[in-house]
Amino acid sequence: MERLTAFDASLLYAESSSVPLHVCSISELDTTTMPGGYSFEGIRDHLASRMSALPELRAKLANSQLNLDHPVWVEDPDLDLGHHLHRIALPAPGGRRELDEVCGRIASIPLDRSKPLWEMWVIEGIAGSDPQNGGPIALMIKVHHAAVDGVSAGNLIAQLCDLQPDAPPPDPVDGPGGAGRLEIVAGGLLKFLTRPLELTRAVPATVSTVVGTIGRALNGRAMAAPFKAPATVFNAEITSDRTLALAQLELDDVKRVKDRYGVKVNDVVMALCAGALRGYLEDRGELPDKPLVAVVPSSVREVSDRPGRNQLSGMFCNLQTHISDPVQRLRVIAESSSRAKEHSSALAPTLLADITQALPPAMFGVAFEVLSRTPLKRTPIHNVVISNVAGPSNKLYAMGAEMKALYPLGPIFHGSGLNITVMSLSGKLNVGIISCRQLVDDLWDLADMFEAELEQLVRR
Repeated sequence: MERLTAFDASLLYAESSSVPLHVCSISELDTTTMPGGYSFEGIRDHLASRMSALPELRAKLANSQLNLDHPVWVEDPDLDLGHHLHRIALPAPGGRRELDEVCGRIASIPLDRSKPLWEMWVIEGIAGSDPQNGGPIALMIKVHHAAVDGVSAGNLIAQLCDLQPDAPPPDPVDGPGGAGRLEIVAGGLLKFLTRPLELTRAVPATVSTVVGTIGRALNGRAMAAPFKAPATVFNAEITSDRTLALAQLELDDVKRVKDRYGVKVNDVVMALCAGALRGYLEDRGELPDKPLVAVVPSSVREVSDRPGRNQLSGMFCNLQTHISDPVQRLRVIAESSSRAKEHSSALAPTLLADITQALPPAMFGVAFEVLSRTPLKRTPIHNVVISNVAGPSNKLYAMGAEMKALYPLGPIFHGSGLNITVMSLSGKLNVGIISCRQLVDDLWDLADMFEAELEQLVRR
């Protein structure tokens, strides 16, 4: 068995009917490359041939009422693809509005915790086409955040895909194995008894972080501060109803801007998000005078020696949305992001994991109850979550179909009802935007502004 870390388990404890905590992706697939042509049965058979190499998709949760620690992952001996692989068609005319409606509904529904925590939806009827006659399909994948973070979700998609349309199945990979209730309880008791040791590791690092952050703030070298963000339409209580929009940009254009101004790709991505949000809120007559603040998750997988499927840290970044000129905004974002990265890198990469690991499971319920009562609309912690995930540069094939686009979608929370996640793939930059339909009923205007912002930067 594989016991969940406190950080991974917290994503289970924080989930509710209005805050389902899964991550999603929507890919556009060209069926003309599929050997033998498209059929749903062929996709099912192809996926079945690869399940032995995908332990993340074979594992389910197990627990006991006597367990004093977090749940465990165990192999599901009765895995049935019929519970996970589904087929749906867009209503006519099968455009982006219909895709938003269908995928938003799929993203709104929590996963069944009695089974492995994932679903895959084959979506037909794109632009009214028939995939059996060579029309494209969309593939939406939904996996619980407790099982994957951004990097491991990208790795999972890479394992699902091939470099050739007719590649053979990969070699099998061992899963977490099984566990009886006595084993779960005994392991939980051991974790309970050693939790004071976890606390002794977390306290010094926490104190050092607080002292260091105060020093940086006094010297003007700190990242943006939480609870300083202005209120926007996205900073309110949410329901489970989701709305989404997608955008695709040329990665070469992003790199041209990066090279011209001597910044990083991530700086250009942040500037595009800032410009798009500025234009969107300005058109609504809702642009705050104060600049928006983003939380930017970052992976610590390469430097962390802690266990767990989520290996994350993060930083607060000022989006400089009060600056109207896009080039000046880019330059100031690059400068402030550099300070934020320096501040973030000075923090212990395992700090978040160590703090959560030191807390008993019962404490998480108390913490989430306190957060749920925070007046987030009046004092939002931040305005938006922005993630930039490096994707594969090679051309990929899923189920034999060439992947033309891959749009990632992250979770949203009460008080933080907007997530923008970006992933590169085969020379394209794919932008996935998700929010709550009760806050905004249409995100396509925001998605369209990404291309306009990039055109401005390229033209300048």
